[in-house]
Amino acid sequence: MAYKLITDTTSDLPAAFAQEWGVEVLPMEYTLDGKTHTYLPGGGDQPIADVYAAMRQGAAVITSQINAYTFSAAFEKHLREGLDVIYVGFSSALSGTLGSARIAKAELAEKYPDRKIAVVDSLSASLGQGLFVYYAARKQKELGFDEMAAWLEENKLRFVHWFTVDDLEYLKRGGRVSGATAAIATVLQIKPVMHVDLGGHLVAVEKVQGRKKSLKAMVDHMAQDVDKEKTDVVFIGHCDARGDAELVAQQVRERIGITNIVIDDIGVMIGAHSGPGTVALFFVGKRLAG
Repeated sequence: MAYKLITDTTSDLPAAFAQEWGVEVLPMEYTLDGKTHTYLPGGGDQPIADVYAAMRQGAAVITSQINAYTFSAAFEKHLREGLDVIYVGFSSALSGTLGSARIAKAELAEKYPDRKIAVVDSLSASLGQGLFVYYAARKQKELGFDEMAAWLEENKLRFVHWFTVDDLEYLKRGGRVSGATAAIATVLQIKPVMHVDLGGHLVAVEKVQGRKKSLKAMVDHMAQDVDKEKTDVVFIGHCDARGDAELVAQQVRERIGITNIVIDDIGVMIGAHSGPGTVALFFVGKRLAG
């Protein structure tokens, strides 16, 4: 292996998968009740259940991007060892983190002219980004640096994301919906079904009445879009909503016929903006996502 594959906490890549396939996942920081914490999928200095419990009680969580200095230190560690680096980052449409990685790349290119660094905009989020990285990691033994960088660019839009949230309050705080829309939706029990589009933006596709209908709607979209030959595993993420994630998994098994399903937490970096009760479904699509 002549290069190191790196991603960050926004990928929500399960720790066991990262360890098995040698992917480095960079931790990120958030602030809760004025105190700064570190989060990493499957770890961190505070149980994720406690974070969501605090949010349900009205606590605000502020997330932080990774700065260029941190990226530089993470990349240089491998460059010094003679390895090239491929970093797969959170959608640039949702965060400025990728810009920091590009600054680090430019600075290190002068210091290590014989080494290669690729910064890939996944145009993905949460376990959609994680699924993308997981597929890439499994190909690492057969693909060299240039081939992997090309594969990542050619295939990133094949990874399909469907989300629903239980409470629009958190999207309202982030400016993604108006206060009036959130208030009406709460009264009428309207739940949005959202998608990450070709530009890496989180967009509302439809609105349904009731939680169970919103969960079913995600599977409806999967039934239309999934490439069953390419999807050998489905990722389902949730923010303190394991039971609803299990319901989605059951529908995927019964309706789609895919039984290899991984259910895991949506981490703080994403969940702070979507809120407790978020459920998301990720798979490989028959065509470009969006």
